[in-house]
Amino acid sequence: MRWEGNRQSDNVEDRRDAGGGGGGLRLGGGSVGLGTVAVAVVAGWIFGINPLTMLGLLSGDPSAGPATTQTPGHAPPANDKEAAFVSTVLADTEDVWTQLFQQSGSHYQPPKLILFRGATRTACGQGQSAMGPFYCPGDQKVYIDLAFYETLRRQLGAPGDFAQAYVIAHEVGHHVQNLMGISEKVEQRRGRGSEAQANALSVRVELQADCFAGVWGHHANNARQILESGDVEEALNAASRIGDDALQRQSQGHVVPEKFTHGTSAQRVAWFRRGLDSGRVQDCDTFQSRQL
Repeated sequence: MRWEGNRQSDNVEDRRDAGGGGGGLRLGGGSVGLGTVAVAVVAGWIFGINPLTMLGLLSGDPSAGPATTQTPGHAPPANDKEAAFVSTVLADTEDVWTQLFQQSGSHYQPPKLILFRGATRTACGQGQSAMGPFYCPGDQKVYIDLAFYETLRRQLGAPGDFAQAYVIAHEVGHHVQNLMGISEKVEQRRGRGSEAQANALSVRVELQADCFAGVWGHHANNARQILESGDVEEALNAASRIGDDALQRQSQGHVVPEKFTHGTSAQRVAWFRRGLDSGRVQDCDTFQSRQL
C-alpha cells in the first residue's frame, strides 16, 4: 500500500502513555467486576459482539456509560511509524467521505481516532485492548490499541498494511452510519425485536460497514493510487478471517449461526468487494438486500 508521504490527520489522540484508570466499570449505578468484563471479552471474540455492548447487557443497562471521562491525550510522536500509518489512513477516509457527503449535499464531521494501550475510558464504557478496535457513537471516536495488528497478523493470519487499513476504514464506516442516522434507526428496531432479530440486524450493520470500507478503498485508489499488487487480497483475507463462522470455529470448534452478529466470512468478503468495485454508497444498502 502506498501511504508514506500522504497527508496525516490531526484528529488522532495518543493516550498510550496514560493509565486506563479504574478497577471496575460502573454501569447503571452498579459495578461490573473483572469476571463480567472477561465474559464480555470472550463473547466479543467468539460471537463478534462488541464487548462494550455485552457489558451493558450483562449489567442490565445497555445504554449506560461511565460517569467519568478520560483526560485528553496528545498528538502521537512524529517518528512513530505505526501512528503515522493510522493517521494517514484516517486522513484518507476524511478526504473520501468529505467529498462523498458534499456530493449528497451533506457535511462530513470526521471522527477522532484514539490510540491507547491496555484500557481507556470512552462514552460507551471502558475500552480494553482485548476488545480489538471499536467505534463509540457516544463520543464519535474510533479506538484502537495498535497491538491488535500483531494479533491480526499472528493469531488471525491476516498480515499486510491494506488489511490494517481495512480495519480502520470499517470502524470509520460505523461513524458514517452514525452520521447518516442509520445507527439510531437500527437501535430502535433492535429494542423491539427478539435476540435473533437483533443479531440479524447487527449482521446487516457490520456488512454495511464492510461495504463502506470498500467504498473508501475505491475512491482513495482512484484519487491517489494507493493500491499495490496483493493489497486487495490482503483486505479480502482479513475480512474472511474475521467472519463469525471463522472466529467461532477457531475459538470453540463449531459454528452457531443464530449467534452471528457480523456475518460469515463469505458475506464479509462479498460486501467489502462490492463497495471496492463500485464505490457507490447506495450499493451498500444491506437492509434492503434479500440476499446477504
